[in-house]
Amino acid sequence: MEANHSHKGTAKYISGEVHPFDQKNEVFKRARWDPTLRADAERFYSTVYPKNKKGYMLKDLALRHAAWYIEDAFAHGCRIHDSGLFSWETKTQDASCMPADAKLEIHDTNKISQDIKKVAKLFGASLVGITELDRRWIYSHTFNSVTHEYQKLEVPEKYQYAVVMAFEMDHTLVGTSPTWLAEGTEGVEYSRMPFATSMLAQFIRDLGYKAIPCGNDTALSIPLAIDAGLGELARNGLLITEEFGPRLRIAKVLTDLPLAPDKPADFGVTRFCEVCQKCAQNCPSQAIMHGERTTKPHNISNAAGELKWPINAEKCFAFWARNNGSCMNCIRVCPFNKPGGWLHDIVRWLVKDTPRLDSLLVKMDDLFGYGKQIKPDFWSE
Repeated sequence: MEANHSHKGTAKYISGEVHPFDQKNEVFKRARWDPTLRADAERFYSTVYPKNKKGYMLKDLALRHAAWYIEDAFAHGCRIHDSGLFSWETKTQDASCMPADAKLEIHDTNKISQDIKKVAKLFGASLVGITELDRRWIYSHTFNSVTHEYQKLEVPEKYQYAVVMAFEMDHTLVGTSPTWLAEGTEGVEYSRMPFATSMLAQFIRDLGYKAIPCGNDTALSIPLAIDAGLGELARNGLLITEEFGPRLRIAKVLTDLPLAPDKPADFGVTRFCEVCQKCAQNCPSQAIMHGERTTKPHNISNAAGELKWPINAEKCFAFWARNNGSCMNCIRVCPFNKPGGWLHDIVRWLVKDTPRLDSLLVKMDDLFGYGKQIKPDFWSE
């Protein structure tokens, strides 16, 4: 079935022909084969040693390393396609407790969709949305970061839906960016993703349907999340949600289970980002664009056919290499990155319904000191 793109959340960003993105051109994959990134890749993927600096000490490095353990040891969603906890098929040794021919009859797609969301949140997801699977967001090819195997990706047509899950990162640790403490909360969510996603996929299989759990593999996460109604695309190239702003990580399950798609979200993100520009001003590598959106990509790590603020991934990766770890300054300084509370809920309402106040709200965000780095002393001492 060809997906109907007219109601999709991503439709408002499309300005030309969109082709499936080749995973080989994603910057962390390019670092494995592209000679122009070799120097930064060698620095980024080399052994990291603790420093005599808070946020970069041995305890900070140990937290970062441990946080990624489930993803690195058992999931492999950032490195290898169809592997570990992100395998496309059931990997349990003994499935005898489930009858082989069992299949749930679906009479109400709204009801089963609500059930899927409840199960996903039980398994650890912070947010869950559902969309028809727009096959433009499936990678054209996969690239194995370990073996460098490169092959065409085929997702059978029977997979018509995507369950998209977002996982909230810790507000305080994100606030220490670009330290290794911030990467600690990033790693925790990358390790929670396969935990929740693989179990949700198995739940769907046990209902008698097919399910493919995905981390950063198989398909682009942000467009699917936008189509699933979780949020909108921001200047920093990330998904902005009403609940957590950009402070989250995304995974998904592709399935043939008949589901009811969610409506796209629209709460003023693009309009606000046109005024704000705080992420661009605070990006250490100046990888985030100032000014107006464009359809022109910086390099092969940008998908074409979309009106957006494309991120210069080469500049971003170069800073990560110098930092010996990731950077989330664009998340830290984003005015949408606020914990829950009545005051911040009012501000979100103003952004959505009173756009003429956007400039004032940005100034107030600066005045109250939001987005300043949280010193890592509370952890490192």
